[in-house]
Amino acid sequence: MIRYERFTKVYGAHTAVDALTLDVPPGVVIALLGPNGSGKTTSIKAAAGLIRPTSGSVRLGSAGLPATDAAARHLCAFLPQRVSFPDALTGREVVDFYRRMRNLPADSVDRVMRFASLNGAGSRAVGTYSGGMTQRLGLAVAMLPEAELLLLDEPTAALDPDGLAAFHDLVAARRRAGSTVFFSSHQLGDVERLADLVIIVIAGRLAATLTSSELAARLAERGVMRVRVDEATPALLARVRDVAPGADAAGRDLSVPGPTAARLAALDAIRAAGASVESLSAEEGRLDEFYRSIVGGAP
Repeated sequence: MIRYERFTKVYGAHTAVDALTLDVPPGVVIALLGPNGSGKTTSIKAAAGLIRPTSGSVRLGSAGLPATDAAARHLCAFLPQRVSFPDALTGREVVDFYRRMRNLPADSVDRVMRFASLNGAGSRAVGTYSGGMTQRLGLAVAMLPEAELLLLDEPTAALDPDGLAAFHDLVAARRRAGSTVFFSSHQLGDVERLADLVIIVIAGRLAATLTSSELAARLAERGVMRVRVDEATPALLARVRDVAPGADAAGRDLSVPGPTAARLAALDAIRAAGASVESLSAEEGRLDEFYRSIVGGAP
């Protein structure tokens, strides 16, 4: 559906995206993940035809149309990271304006207003909307054409709970319809819940391609469990280290790094040794640490 072929975009002395080669297949939900400044927005705008490559190409559809061609733009709908509409217009007027631009039937307005949970606010001026409501209005506009390709740049950044539910419903509906959804995000929960495939870009370069379950497993490997026991004896620590070699102790607190299976085995070892567990907490690996591990070549 989208083919990046050594796509490069340079702004002055800054290379935003460097020789990105990537195939986004049709009918899947793909998340673009990466730290700030990694080239996510530039890559999505290039697919929307809003940015011309400095070199390389970005093509859409089975015909391989350049993304900047007018015909290619009919294949997609785009939601930018920062949504802005005229303050004096009502939400319904905004949606109807874009509906007319797309030459879509009039009942499209009601459909997307309901889907974006904006029915009750449709007659209000956009200037009275909160950030979350404005983002939901942007989702409504993006939903209008029921396009083959939906391009969403940080769609959940300002969403309230109603908007987040609408976004999840939107992605599910587009998946059922066989459309391609390509979205960027910093929200790991959204990525794990929605994406079939995760593309990680760092410093403008493609760093990894993983399924959402593979990403979750990689982060779990870098997780840590912390257990407070009644007494962290050397014998107890040695027993825990038999199943989790990286375990350590500080006073009565045991820290057990590693994948979920190792942490569970360590907890079983603590209980089998007769130690009393007074408190327990666990956290998965952090994304920023994971990004650094990729750059540094660590597992």
